[in-house]
Amino acid sequence: MPTRGEPCRVAIIDNSIMPDVYRPVEHWSGALPPESDWQAFSARRHVFPNLRHHTHVILTGSEASILEPDPWVLEEADVVREAVERGLPVLGSCWGHQLLAFALAGPEHVARSSRPEIGWIRLRLTGDNDLLGRASETPATFSIHFDEVRDVGRAFDVLASSEGCPIQAMQLRGRPVWGLQGHPEVDVTAARQFLRDLADLGFKGRDEILEALSSPPLDSGLIHKIIPAFLRHRAPA
Repeated sequence: MPTRGEPCRVAIIDNSIMPDVYRPVEHWSGALPPESDWQAFSARRHVFPNLRHHTHVILTGSEASILEPDPWVLEEADVVREAVERGLPVLGSCWGHQLLAFALAGPEHVARSSRPEIGWIRLRLTGDNDLLGRASETPATFSIHFDEVRDVGRAFDVLASSEGCPIQAMQLRGRPVWGLQGHPEVDVTAARQFLRDLADLGFKGRDEILEALSSPPLDSGLIHKIIPAFLRHRAPA
């Protein structure tokens, strides 16, 4: 395992199904500092990292539903559990956030959202934390999801909620493992292009997608707070 003095070696597990439309590796790698050593792995192609060679793991979003797991999803859940056992910092976004609940708390802790949450949303922080900021702040970020995490209080601490989603951010208790339902890594320009592409494809939730496109975008730049806080954590030597 790399030691604390070595540069970060980030494994980005790419869960995209339509990589020409949704480009999570581009978004996440662009958010990492230039000196970061990162490598991407395509989960849908059953390609996963050897965790002995990485210091951090990022689980991207996906167009798939966590409620209908293909075999690669179960493989990735095993990778998540191994990463946690090794003490590696793990950060999951959207579908990756849901995968953390699925893998570490159980499939009963993910469910269909009562209404898709698409567009730019305000977060309500439950307390001060170094990943998202102070409880008095109400940061905004991009979001698009049809499923959500439910009732994981015993395994995770809830860090943030929103008007439409009670578990917007969470942390595995006592571990450097975080889930974010939103997409802070996707900036306004990329988010609007993504929504336009989904609308053109007739993707599910088209009415909500068009509504989001007609609304003013909000982005607090949370990613610039999240990434440094995430990378500061390292597994024990």
